[in-house]
Amino acid sequence: MKFFVYILRCSNGSYYVGSYRGQDVDTRVYQHNHGTDPKAYTYRYRPVELLWSCQFDDPSDMVAFEMQLKGWSRAKKEAFMRSDWTELKSLSKSRTAPAIHEKGRFYLLSGPARHTRSS
Repeated sequence: MKFFVYILRCSNGSYYVGSYRGQDVDTRVYQHNHGTDPKAYTYRYRPVELLWSCQFDDPSDMVAFEMQLKGWSRAKKEAFMRSDWTELKSLSKSRTAPAIHEKGRFYLLSGPARHTRSS
């Protein structure tokens, strides 16, 4: 058995990230396009097109990467599929955390003890 993570483009333009255990990811794409599961997200947005897939040796690695991809923004998925590592890195930067952790609130509260003058 082989393990795959894949990204589909649905007819409404959205991306769908999924995983599959089987011999060939094309079998799973066929299932999506033929509506074998009416409860699936892709059922309403057929046909779908396979944009990217990767085979994994370990099923736990497959699940972990699928969850990681599902958490990414559309722009980050697109940069990943283009292999645009500079853009992917840029999109990976936190927009809420300070770039220098010493300026972060937690560090200021728990960082190195400050010396105070004694009078």
